Amino acid sequence: MTTVDIGIPRRLVEFTVDGSTVRVPEGSTILDACTAAGKEIPTLCYGDTLEPANACRVCMVEVEGSRTLVPSCSRKAEPGMVVHTDSERTRTSRKVVLELLASATDLSTTPKVAEWIAEAGADPSRFGPDAATVAQPAIVDNELYVRDYEKCILCYKCVDACGDQWQNSFAISVAGRGFDARISTEFSNPLPDSACVYCGNCVEVCPTGALSFKREHDKREDGTWDESRQTETTTVCTFCGVGCNLTLHVQDNEIVKVTSPHDSSVTHGNLCIKGRFGWQHVQNR
Repeated sequence: MTTVDIGIPRRLVEFTVDGSTVRVPEGSTILDACTAAGKEIPTLCYGDTLEPANACRVCMVEVEGSRTLVPSCSRKAEPGMVVHTDSERTRTSRKVVLELLASATDLSTTPKVAEWIAEAGADPSRFGPDAATVAQPAIVDNELYVRDYEKCILCYKCVDACGDQWQNSFAISVAGRGFDARISTEFSNPLPDSACVYCGNCVEVCPTGALSFKREHDKREDGTWDESRQTETTTVCTFCGVGCNLTLHVQDNEIVKVTSPHDSSVTHGNLCIKGRFGWQHVQNR
């Protein structure tokens, strides 16, 4: 039996995952329980600082008695529930979802997705060369970050981070319908003409690299981006007295991007424009 501790004491819920009994605090999701117990469930749209969007459908699991598969990122654990994370139904669903995503979008900069595709035996090329894609040029309309929407899977994390869950700028939203749905500023205006305050919190939560630092984009374009040569150092932002935590990503003695720890009680992964992008003076020679 596995007992999972996920925060403050609450009444424990006991249920079964893949034949093992698990006890988790009431209110925990199936994904919470599996992650804390060391059982990985692939997911793309889940964000540990955001409410579940249930958009990517990669994390679907089978619950006995349920007519359909359920998203583990939002389904709460219930007493006596019997969950299968690796049944034939879940494997088939995950395989098809990954094939559809990879055939329509560029997932080349999405962490771990190549491993998931291989494990699932997915073959995105089976839809043929004429399969519809969202291929389009990257949008470079400012010096801070790049929007490369051919990598966008419409997980809505950037919209949520920009909207009422964190920044409350509402600079971006979903425009269009069906396969033409896309993330857009109001009236598709350039980013500098939108309500964007350049906090970069949308970049922080993007799971695929559709949003990236301008410096990262440029280094990927010229073939010099190499995460194996990068170090990460967490420090405190000095621009004001709030005390936000910054994680500096450094390659070849140069800061290439800045993130923030999601478990920080001050920032929860969020920063302002100064903390996220105001580090060029450090290496201005």
